[in-house]
This record gives sequence, C-alpha cells and structure tokens, in this order.
Amino acid sequence: MKPGSVIVDVAVDQGGCVETTRPTTHSDPIYVVDDVLHYCVANIPGAVGRTSTFALCNVTLPWAMQIANRGIVAAAEALPPVASAINVYEGEITNRAVAETFGLPFNPRFSRQ
Repeated sequence: MKPGSVIVDVAVDQGGCVETTRPTTHSDPIYVVDDVLHYCVANIPGAVGRTSTFALCNVTLPWAMQIANRGIVAAAEALPPVASAINVYEGEITNRAVAETFGLPFNPRFSRQ
C-alpha cells in the first residue's frame, strides 16, 4: 500500500484481513506499519454499546423467530441465509470453510455450494 494509506480492519476479531493486522483497543486504536495507518479495534461496536445492541437485535430477531417457528432444519431448508450460518450441526461441521480451516471432515447437509 502507498505510504499514508489507512487500513480499517473490522475483522480483527476473526483474525484480521491483512498481514500487519493486530488487535487494538478504543483507548489506543491506531498504529503505523510501513507508513500505513492501521485502525484495528476489536469489538468496534463496544464504543456505542446500547445503540449497537439495539441494531444487532433488530437485525437478528427476525431470523431467530424463523428458526424458533420452523425448527433449525426446516428454517435452513427454506432460508439460504440460515443454512449458510450453520457451522456445526449434530457434532459435524457443515460449513466448508470452517472444515477446511481446521482440516476436519465436512458434512454438506446445509451446503448450497
């Protein structure tokens, strides 16, 4: 990246997006590597806890209600976003990327690939 560039790594909680990523905090949020400014705060929404909680609940509640009303299997069969969100079911890994990351067997039960 060009000197003076900025990286905002919102996936630092999951391991980060770039080689130079390392988690920071709200009290010490930035650092520079190779003249590139990095902002890699873990749990960015923590700065606005109440607001982010309302936002998360508003987005996830309809999906939780679908699962509660249909059951997990029927919800996964009818709703592709639910199927793609299931990583493990009955002790088996049903998300290909998770299985590959850990070198474990993959069960395509809910796979749409």
